[in-house]
Amino acid sequence: MTEFSKRLLSGIVYVSLLIFGIIFHQYTFLTIVIFFSLICLWEFQRLIHLKNYLLFSIPIIIISLYHVYTIPKEITWIALGITLVTQLMLLYDLLYIRIIPMFEKKKYIVCIFYLILNFVFLSLIPFSITGSYQPILILGMFILIWSNDSFAYLTGKKFGKHKLYSQISPKKTIEGFVGGVIFAIITSIILAQFFNLLNLYQWIIYGLIIGFFGTIGDLIQSKFKRQAGVKDSGTIMPGHGGIFDRLDSVLYASPFVFLFLQIVNYVS
Repeated sequence: MTEFSKRLLSGIVYVSLLIFGIIFHQYTFLTIVIFFSLICLWEFQRLIHLKNYLLFSIPIIIISLYHVYTIPKEITWIALGITLVTQLMLLYDLLYIRIIPMFEKKKYIVCIFYLILNFVFLSLIPFSITGSYQPILILGMFILIWSNDSFAYLTGKKFGKHKLYSQISPKKTIEGFVGGVIFAIITSIILAQFFNLLNLYQWIIYGLIIGFFGTIGDLIQSKFKRQAGVKDSGTIMPGHGGIFDRLDSVLYASPFVFLFLQIVNYVS
């Protein structure tokens, strides 16, 4: 089998599994989230040279608790606040620190508040507006990510002249970044025509959040890989790398999306 065939097949399996899990039932979606969180945690621990099997129990416990019991909102807001601070800390490290310092305590902080809780907020996104499971919120998020990534690549390849962050990702360009965000907005306008759970302006903001923070998430993961001296976070998807390589943008954007949807829910 050629490299292209492997890449195509693994991509089809990944997308099919993801879409089926989201659409079929809320519990298949949550199962997929937990399953992917464990794989990503394994891949990320390898990147930062950490080996702690107890961490694998955390996403299972927290995600299960959130969807079996009613967790006080105060706990969710505290967790969201710490997660957002961690995200901004990693953004600072991306922009201003040549090598992200990963002392032992920081490894655990990043594992929990950058990776694990991002999966928790990802699992909460489709429940954010009505309280019941709305698969279009999470499926729309992936569609916007895929649109942003695809058109960022195509726009950058066609028009890219100015590097976005050459030290971390030499192939990314400012033109590609702008093109990806523009097409994410166009995709969000199209989604608004078919799904009225959010209005047009809310869908556009959704697309902007995904395009902007998704790109940051991709760059941060690229920096971790560059520090680890590897091309991909894993090998589970031939031609694509690891699951973490596929979800880096979604994960970084997820707490910002969750916050946005909470604001939408509050003002509506």
